[in-house]
Amino acid sequence: MTAAPLLDLRNLRDLHATERDSALAGISATLEYSSAEEIAGWVAGTFGSDVIVAASMQDAVLPHLFAQVIPGIEVLFLETGYHFPETLLTLDRAVRALPITLVQALPRQSVPEQDAEYGEKLHDRDPNLCCFLRKVEPLARSLDGRAAWVTGVRRVEGPTRASTPIVSWDERHGLVKISPLVTWSDEDVEAYQVKHELLRNPLVAQGYPSIGCAPCTRRVAPGEDPRAGRWSGNDKTECGIHA
Repeated sequence: MTAAPLLDLRNLRDLHATERDSALAGISATLEYSSAEEIAGWVAGTFGSDVIVAASMQDAVLPHLFAQVIPGIEVLFLETGYHFPETLLTLDRAVRALPITLVQALPRQSVPEQDAEYGEKLHDRDPNLCCFLRKVEPLARSLDGRAAWVTGVRRVEGPTRASTPIVSWDERHGLVKISPLVTWSDEDVEAYQVKHELLRNPLVAQGYPSIGCAPCTRRVAPGEDPRAGRWSGNDKTECGIHA
């Protein structure tokens, strides 16, 4: 692997957008054939502890990967109020098992408060608004002032993610976005979990290859797209965080 250059974080936000994006694209290209462990090492060397790892608790791969290079790494979990019990159990087990610091992003309203203002089951009537209130806006607050965040996006997950770079500038949140698993297949995820004997979200084995909020997630039939179980029945494919 050719070592990717470290970033001058003091000047990154001051660069012209074209210059900044070009620098990040070059780093992303350099890291394209690096292992996830090497990418995590680059992140640690570049950002130190000024980075947060977003984890949906579909698995514990990212928290484990980054805990090896940044012990006590902050792990961000979007507590929407609609999670499956199995997902919350996985979160609790991960916090107990790994040297991580949990950061829970909470919506401004509880589910009953949201129901009172917008009516019950907003997720059925206007899933885009529900995702904004319970995911997108809380994430934005949690990322405010940070230098970088790490996501578990993988290119094989669907057309909207097929061209995801490893490193890019997140214009919406004003920080660097890193996706170290973009080149991974499902088999790569499984191999990492087996190698490190990681805890599992039991829903995956029950036919949920992509896990979101319980009201908006169903089992996926054999041969279906892995994300076919998300917002089934309408044309929504993303919550708005990554696309």
